[in-house]
Amino acid sequence: MLRLLVLALILANGAYFAWTSGMLRAYGFAPVQQTEPQRLAQQLRPDALRVLSTAEFKKVETQAQADLAPKECLEAGPFDDAQAVTLRRALESALPGGAWQFDAVQLPARWIVYMGKYPNAEALLKKRAELATMNLKMEALENPELEIGLSLGGFATQAAATEELQRLSQRGIRTARVVQERMEVRANQLKLPALTEATKAHLTELKPALAGKTLKACS
Repeated sequence: MLRLLVLALILANGAYFAWTSGMLRAYGFAPVQQTEPQRLAQQLRPDALRVLSTAEFKKVETQAQADLAPKECLEAGPFDDAQAVTLRRALESALPGGAWQFDAVQLPARWIVYMGKYPNAEALLKKRAELATMNLKMEALENPELEIGLSLGGFATQAAATEELQRLSQRGIRTARVVQERMEVRANQLKLPALTEATKAHLTELKPALAGKTLKACS
């Protein structure tokens, strides 16, 4: 009796194995296939799928977080061609590629109400103090050839500068004159279009190459 039971179990296991493995499919006995061929047909480049290592996953995660982080646009300029070359070298070492760009700009001619040149810095400071008591505003000179001197205002036309000179002469200014500080010229404007907190940390490295220009919000 026991032998018959063991034999029956062996035959049952063999039949189950043959059924699950599809050996009896030709005779109409086989399990229902759990396949979805339509999903296989929809796959795009399944050969490109790969499992990332922990280091690779962290890199992708960091990049994704950087892409989602708030960004700020800053600009500075204008820079002449020589200044732009120096600044470009600093940018290449401080910031990743694509984080900055130079835009060509056309600077109009500029006239100023000019006082100078003074023999030394002491004479300039004395004149500044005198003008301050008259509540007159002074501007930094953009043209180093006009140093040591000072500007009482810049204008887009010579006529506008002459009109301002006449107004100042009525207030007691006698030694000022109108000079052309800059001719119309092509220049370069630096733009940092999408700064993140991570890239902003490297901006201090650019300061020596900014030629005294200040980074400010994009207009």
